[in-house]
Amino acid sequence: MQQTDFYDPLRQRHPSPDSGYVQSYWTRQLQVPQLPVVTQDIHTDVAIIGAGLTGLSCALALRQRGINVCVLDAVNPAWGCSGRNAGFVLPGTGRLSLAQMIAKWGEDQAQAIYAEFKAGIEITEQHITRYGIECDLQRGGYLKIAHKPSMLKSLEAQARLLNSRFSDPAELLSPDDVQTHYLATQKSAGGLYFPYSFGLNPLKLSMGLANAAQQSGAALYAHSPVQAWQQLGQQHKLHTPTGSVTADKVILATNAYTGTHNHALVEQRHFPVLSSVIVTEPLSETQLAACRFKSGLLAMDTRALKYYYRLLPDNRILFGGRGAITGRGATSGVFKQRLLQALKDQFCGLQDVRVADYWSGWISVSLDDYPRVWFDHTQGVGYAMGYCGSGVSFSQLAGRRLAQAVCEEPLPSLPFYQSTLKRFPLSPFKRMGLWGYYQWGRFQDRWL
Repeated sequence: MQQTDFYDPLRQRHPSPDSGYVQSYWTRQLQVPQLPVVTQDIHTDVAIIGAGLTGLSCALALRQRGINVCVLDAVNPAWGCSGRNAGFVLPGTGRLSLAQMIAKWGEDQAQAIYAEFKAGIEITEQHITRYGIECDLQRGGYLKIAHKPSMLKSLEAQARLLNSRFSDPAELLSPDDVQTHYLATQKSAGGLYFPYSFGLNPLKLSMGLANAAQQSGAALYAHSPVQAWQQLGQQHKLHTPTGSVTADKVILATNAYTGTHNHALVEQRHFPVLSSVIVTEPLSETQLAACRFKSGLLAMDTRALKYYYRLLPDNRILFGGRGAITGRGATSGVFKQRLLQALKDQFCGLQDVRVADYWSGWISVSLDDYPRVWFDHTQGVGYAMGYCGSGVSFSQLAGRRLAQAVCEEPLPSLPFYQSTLKRFPLSPFKRMGLWGYYQWGRFQDRWL
């Protein structure tokens, strides 16, 4: 099955409200929620645009403080990346390494940032437990694989740093350790293992949060894109095709699916980039034996153009990596075949494996490789964006931090919360630059 939507955030303001969910492994058992459409003029304390993990987490946190909340989605809850990602719950977001964070902000700040990353995992666990969300949780840890011997040195340095200064139980693995106890990949020179990470079905998690938000008293609306945004003194009026929402404050929680001409705070301040995923048919006993996947394991390599993969509960392999440059190219079979060939290159025992599902989704890349969670009290507008493809846990934390900001509660003194996203220079040429980066990344991964 393939997706049929062509929404492109660099070219359109919002997706069509008639768009169906992307056809994916996650949507096979999906019961589409029957949410109302905005058909009148609604007044609320806070309007949240986007019913993904960020927006729903923010809505829950605001309702816990007794604040009236209205959540608007252009299509349906988790229609964007919250329902399309690989379901990796990891200690991190953005693209900066620990060493880069130390160089940029100092060790004390890096330690505080890493503690914040772990808080995101804890919040994910809290949401699952508190709201009784069935989301196919798999505990097996996360393995960062050195795809060639030269990359193991950086993992060794990271392990020393984590163990000695960050009190983290991450474990450095030799090539034999990886092959014997974790997975039988052909492309491993060792790895770094994080035992506390886990995998889940992100769409089920999102639907569970949507249900919890409704039960808490938040008003959720589907098929209600914001087509115009008026500032009326200290209030905001958001116009949808069949109604409007007037709010004291507005939260933009659309991340990579933030289209053009939404608000000056986010205009040209992120770069939506496609990531693509395949899911195989269930592996045979022979194929499973050849792969020797540790139960519940999440894996990602150290390439510039990374591959990420996991064994799903029904013995299928989810395998993802970079996608097309534009939205219209997302459905091309070229990228599906590239991912399938990369999977076969990883595991010699999967030469006959077949693809059952293929889809793509946008991730939001920031100019300086780390996200922002920002609320402008003068304008009464906030946002959380720029997760750089690693946001399942951090997005839920970001939603909670946004709720704190709305209520003027102090946030941790961390770079994520202290500045706005930087504007991309030469914005019309971003995709040309992405093409060049992909060519350089392929050269770097093969030869350097």
